[in-house]
Amino acid sequence: MKVLVPIKRVIDYAVKVRVLPDKSGVDLNNVKMSLNPFCEIAIEEAVRLKEKKIATELVAVSIGPKAAQDSIRTALAMGVDKGIHIETNLRTDQELQPLAVAKLLKEVAKREDAKLVVLGKQSIDSDNGQVGQMLASLLDWPQVTFASKVTFADDKQSLTVDRETDKGSEVVQVTVPAVVTADLRLNEPRYASLPNIMKAKKKPIETLAADSLIDAKDLQPRNTVLKVEEPAARKAGEIVDSVDSLINSLKNKAKVI
Repeated sequence: MKVLVPIKRVIDYAVKVRVLPDKSGVDLNNVKMSLNPFCEIAIEEAVRLKEKKIATELVAVSIGPKAAQDSIRTALAMGVDKGIHIETNLRTDQELQPLAVAKLLKEVAKREDAKLVVLGKQSIDSDNGQVGQMLASLLDWPQVTFASKVTFADDKQSLTVDRETDKGSEVVQVTVPAVVTADLRLNEPRYASLPNIMKAKKKPIETLAADSLIDAKDLQPRNTVLKVEEPAARKAGEIVDSVDSLINSLKNKAKVI
C-alpha cells in the first residue's frame, strides 16, 4: 500500500509573528520556518504503518517555493521514501487556498496510485483545517478527521479510527482507499537521527510545476485578505491588597461578577 503524506512549511511555532508595514499579511522575511507540527504527526503515523508492514512506500508532497524542499528533507529523514515538490510562488499562508491545495493533491494521489492519504488536521499559519475534507470529496474517498488512533484490519482493506470531537471520542471504520487527518494526540513524532539526515540528502525529490497539474486559474485565491493587524497590546494587571478589593475590582471594573 502506497501512502501519500502532504506536508507544509510554516512559520515556526515559537516565532513571534510580525505584520508587514502595509498590513497586507504576515512578514515572512528572515523568519525561521519549519515543518507544520500536525504534519510531523502525520509523517510519524505513516512511518509506523510502514514499520508494521502495512504501508509499502511513503511519499511526502509539499507545495510552495523552492525552500519547501527543506520540509521534504525533514520528512525523508524521519523515514519517508521519496518526496514530491509542487513548485509555486503563491504565498501558501494566504494566496494558495485549501481548494487549490486539495485539487493539486488529488492529481498527485491519482498519479502515485496512493491508497491512503495521511495529513495533519490543519496548518498553524492559516488554520483553515479544510484540505483533508476537500481532498476526500474530490477523490470520492471515505474520510476520518481528527484521528487520535489508527488501527488496520488484518486484511489491510479497512481501518478503524478513534477521532476526537467536541463531545468526546468517536470510533469510525472506513475502507481503503481513504483520507485520514491527524490530531495532536495521535502520536509523538520521532527526532531524525544524524545518519538518517545524511541519508535523506540522497533520497529523490521530484519537482513539478503547480500549473502542470491543474489549470492556472484554479490556483488563484477565491478570497482576498484586506488587512492583517496585530492583536491589541495587553493591559498591565492590577495588584490588590485584600479580598474585598479584589471583589470590588472584579465587580465594578472588570464587571465579570
